[in-house]
Order: sequence, then C-alpha cells, then structure tokens
Amino acid sequence: MPRYRLQVAYEGTAFHGWQRQVREDGSELRTVQSALQRAVFKTVREETPVTGASRTDAGVHAIGQVAAFTTSRCIDVDRVSMALTSRLPEDVQVTHAEVAADDFDPIKDARSKCYRYDIACARPPRAWPPLFDRHVVYRTPFELHHEPMARVAARLVGEHDFKGLAQKHHGRDNTVRTIHACTVDRIAPDRIRIEVVGSGFLYNMVRIIAGTLLEAGRGRIDEARVDEVLATGNRRLAGQTLPPQGLCLRWIHYGDTPLPPGFPDRHPGSRSNEPRFRDPQS
Repeated sequence: MPRYRLQVAYEGTAFHGWQRQVREDGSELRTVQSALQRAVFKTVREETPVTGASRTDAGVHAIGQVAAFTTSRCIDVDRVSMALTSRLPEDVQVTHAEVAADDFDPIKDARSKCYRYDIACARPPRAWPPLFDRHVVYRTPFELHHEPMARVAARLVGEHDFKGLAQKHHGRDNTVRTIHACTVDRIAPDRIRIEVVGSGFLYNMVRIIAGTLLEAGRGRIDEARVDEVLATGNRRLAGQTLPPQGLCLRWIHYGDTPLPPGFPDRHPGSRSNEPRFRDPQS
C-alpha cells in the first residue's frame, strides 16, 4: 500500500494546535490534524490515520509541518496536494506531496527542526503596532538591542540540559537536547527575528527561549544568567513564555535534503534512500 508524505502549512490562529483533541461529550476541537484527517478521508474514501511530525500548540503557525498517511488506493502523487487542499479550510494547505518509504515515520525519522519567532519592538509614532500581520508576530512595547540577544543566543548552541527553558510539566524524562543554531537578526528597524534549529524541543521551549532573548534585548538577562539557567535548571531565572502567534515551524529535516549553509550534509543515521523533499524558502 502506498504511503504519502505531505508538507503542510497553516495559519494557526484559529486552531487548537496540531493534535486531534476530543471533548468529553465526543465533539472535537478545531485542530489541524482533524482537518487534514477529514480531507484525507474525503479523498481516499477510507479511514486512515494521519501522523504529524511536530505537535504545535494552539496559535502556532507552520510552513514546514510534515505528515504522512498510508492508503490502499493508488493516487496520482501530482494530484495529492491539490486534492487535499481543495478539501481543507482556507487556513491550512498541503503544499507538497510525494510517495515515501513504507516505514517512513514523520516523528521518529526527523533529524532536526527549525522554528522562527518574530517580534515587533518599537513604539508609536516611529512604528505602529502590527496590523495586517498581527496574528503572526508578537509585539513588545520595549526597544530591543539585537546584539546582546545574539550573544545570549550563542550560549544555547550545543548539547545542554534545557530543563530551565521548558514548562514545568513538560512530560519528558530526559530534558537534554541539542541546539544546532540559535540566531537573532534585525530584519527591519522595528522587527527582530529569532531562529532556533535543534534535534528536538521540550514543551514551550522555543517560546521560553524567545522570552529569555527578549529580556536580554532589554538588558535584563546576560550570558552569565543563561549559563546559570542551563547549569541549575531553574526556570525562574529565565524569561517569560512568549505568546504563540510569533512562532512558526519553518522546516523539518530528514537527512534526504541539504541542510541550510553551515550544517553538515547529513546527520548520522540519515536515510540516504529516501526521496528528496522540498525545503520551505525563507
């Protein structure tokens, strides 16, 4: 039976996150997984589970979510994206599809993920709060200096225990993760962009990293403080958990496509026989 691998984009404002959620009365919350599940059923006319790589929270966006499903029906792969998107609500799209290996697992096979957090950081009248993109950027009334933010971000690169940069009830026994890159750039006079690439992330970890870097931009947290957070796991020493609207899942790497500049071509254990998959453009 063919297995299809999907690249999914969504504007997460009106969704209760990716994962399907059922209320006690049996009704469902509006989630991306549920919407995609219904679209797949309407397309292939059979019940088949749809698995997603990253369980994004309510309000979080994605352009590079990866999902997969297996069906007994053979579908022209060139038509899968259009067939599914035509059956999806307007705030979610399947942007690419291809046939995958029978044992492809979007979760277990992922080697690294990239998240981006955008912050608007200026006061009127120099810059007004975001209007047309207000659902995809977080606004702070404070002026931020991106150079100290970048210095603090660099301290997070490498393998660390990120207990102090995750919500208390993260649900993981192991809180050690590897951050491959953490960058801060001023992309406009009133915009700061944070990008974090890692092997995996704890609950709210990227939003807490963004909140910590925001405090660094205000001069309230420095490199020594972040070193202490990593050494002690003390969540109270880190910054706030920023809201979800500034966060976007950019891409997920499976070892079958080139990584962005500065990364090795392949992670150990990558599956060289997998087909190439489209990387979202910046």
